[in-house]
Amino acid sequence: MKEQFRSTLMLLVCLLLAGTGQSYAVDVTLTTIDEFTEASPAMQTAARNLSQLLTEVNRAQKAGEQVQLGGLSMDEFAKKSVARLWAVTPFVCSDNEIVEKCWTMGDGTMLVRHIPLQIKPVGETFGMDQYQEAIVEFDKHGTMTDFRLTISPQQDLDIDRCGVADVENEHIIKKQLEQFRTAYNQKDIQTIEAMFSDDALIITGKVVQRRSAGDNLTMRPKVEYTRQSKQQYISNLKKAFARNKWIDVKFDIPSGGTVKGCNWLSRTSKRDKNGERLPFYGVRLVQTWKSNNYSDKGYLFLLWEFPKDGSDPVIHVRTWQPEEVEGVHQEPDDDISTLGAFDL
Repeated sequence: MKEQFRSTLMLLVCLLLAGTGQSYAVDVTLTTIDEFTEASPAMQTAARNLSQLLTEVNRAQKAGEQVQLGGLSMDEFAKKSVARLWAVTPFVCSDNEIVEKCWTMGDGTMLVRHIPLQIKPVGETFGMDQYQEAIVEFDKHGTMTDFRLTISPQQDLDIDRCGVADVENEHIIKKQLEQFRTAYNQKDIQTIEAMFSDDALIITGKVVQRRSAGDNLTMRPKVEYTRQSKQQYISNLKKAFARNKWIDVKFDIPSGGTVKGCNWLSRTSKRDKNGERLPFYGVRLVQTWKSNNYSDKGYLFLLWEFPKDGSDPVIHVRTWQPEEVEGVHQEPDDDISTLGAFDL
């Protein structure tokens, strides 16, 4: 009864704010993909719920208070996502009126992309791109079930152009990458740890100075690769999270590369112990990492396994190499950034 009262009160506040012209009130309209089909009651409910959330976010930022999620129509996972993102990178909705298409899945769940956000740091200079975009998911009744950042606010990944994944797996790949990126920005070590298989292989390159052969004076830059276990990688990542007040990770499609056809997504399969083939997807992206005391840019490769039982995909391989060495552009190293580099 209390939750219903709070939800009703929040809706009234939103309506009052909209009526008085307060700048932080956000009006959301969701439309169907087919322009000749009217929005369902659940879609209209989803629009109202998203409007309440964005209005509350703007109110809290303007008042210098913590965002209050208790009375909003969100499940615990969505509340946790917003709270963690807000705690590390406070944000506001940059538009007072939003009109976006809403995708309805076969099971009735809904998804909305391109929700505009502006990062608003408190009390310090922030190196992150100020403009970001969010993706919001809803159950079939219009309750929010997830709130995450897009892979890159400037560039969407057109997986369907690759002809590699079917529609269902295309959605899953995008979602996994979005959650992966958002987890780094939230410094959510538990989510990142759960995404890696226990026997995951992590390879990271760094630029070091080495003397040229036969020359004791000349120092040459060289990329040196380090191999880590999942446990070592997570331990080092915890230290990096502790050192940095904020972190901004984003992904983009590489401009070149030697993978035929699609230059960033590939697919293969492997037989399990029962003889069934499990799909594996190799994803190669350009990762930009910015934080308050460190930044880098390089090629990221992720090897995902899609279990037959429909459970969440897991990462078996993560590799990273710098995009530039001493100002010289590098091509992706096919020995560590393609499916063919690993024995499946």
